[in-house]
Amino acid sequence: MIPSDLIALWQSGLADGSIVPYLGPGVLADVRSHQDGHALPATSEELILAMNDGKPMAPKLMYEFPRAAMNIELKRGRSAVTRFLDNTYGGKSWSRAAVHEWLAALAPPYVIDINRDSQLQDSYAGTPHLLILGCARLGGSDYRFKLYAYDGESYTKIDPAQAGSDWPILFKPMGSALPQSSYIASDADYVDYITELMGGFAVPYFVKARRRGKRYLLLGMGLNRDSERMVLSDLIYDAASDPAGWALIAQPSDKERRYCQRFGIALIEASLGDLLQASSADALAA
Repeated sequence: MIPSDLIALWQSGLADGSIVPYLGPGVLADVRSHQDGHALPATSEELILAMNDGKPMAPKLMYEFPRAAMNIELKRGRSAVTRFLDNTYGGKSWSRAAVHEWLAALAPPYVIDINRDSQLQDSYAGTPHLLILGCARLGGSDYRFKLYAYDGESYTKIDPAQAGSDWPILFKPMGSALPQSSYIASDADYVDYITELMGGFAVPYFVKARRRGKRYLLLGMGLNRDSERMVLSDLIYDAASDPAGWALIAQPSDKERRYCQRFGIALIEASLGDLLQASSADALAA
């Protein structure tokens, strides 16, 4: 059970921007295809199976999606991985995630989403905003991101110097299918992206300024995978302390407990369902 005063704190903080939602694969667990009802692949294992026509790969490749994606890239080329992600996230119609509906009502001014779908963008479809997509292994640029401005109707690619200071920021470090697909997927992508993230070239300067002193609410985020942990630790740099944020994990592992303790993240042993149910109950009571 999540205390009602904590939920109230989260909701007010998400709305005013002092708390930043950090979305992991778990927020998409209830998303289904409008065509045939199958679940949207979002977790590492789900993505691997979908990419390999429903068949498991070798155990060492099943450990994490970037490994499996690297294997496919080496065998069939990088375009094969891109086509799979485009077809999955850009070429089909999906139901809305309950967590995205909940967040849309709060309209946070800054959101980090490590999923590659476009539901977050759909939530801000009527609102001008900035979209940051992670990218890797690009020649001729020091940046490891693509920046777009959305004027309420369409996206336009811009330089960081053109970014408005008061628009909501949607940061999708692992990319998205829209407006033009850009993904961090294979091991090679992650190595390049994380290296540049640590060097400061994967985060726009205006985000570095805005994120100082923020707290983070980790939703649908498992903390057992090294690649996701490394991205997280750099993206929440300059966070507040006591706590730096909260992680909603129903049954945390010892590894997750240690990680949260190390970074000053308060561990809340509850599920997304608990959060949504408690939020609905509070709204009815109000």
